[in-house]
Amino acid sequence: MTDFQIELLGLCAAFLTTFGFLPQAIKIFKTKDTSGISLSMYVALITGVTLWLAYGILLERPAIILANAVSMLFQLWIIVMKLKHR
Repeated sequence: MTDFQIELLGLCAAFLTTFGFLPQAIKIFKTKDTSGISLSMYVALITGVTLWLAYGILLERPAIILANAVSMLFQLWIIVMKLKHR
């Protein structure tokens, strides 16, 4: 595989894993119901995503940086909504 193909593969994976959180975020936005959401899972997840973001920044890998920055925003919003609607 060429470097471009590898980066494209990473970007596709990043898109799918990042926007996998979008349906949950939309559902919370519409219903304001977070009762089925595990706060501890999202705290663990955002911690891991923060570490992945740092890793991507250190390696200067756009797919890792972009995916984890956007994921972090979605997850942070879900955590805020969970705390707000306890």
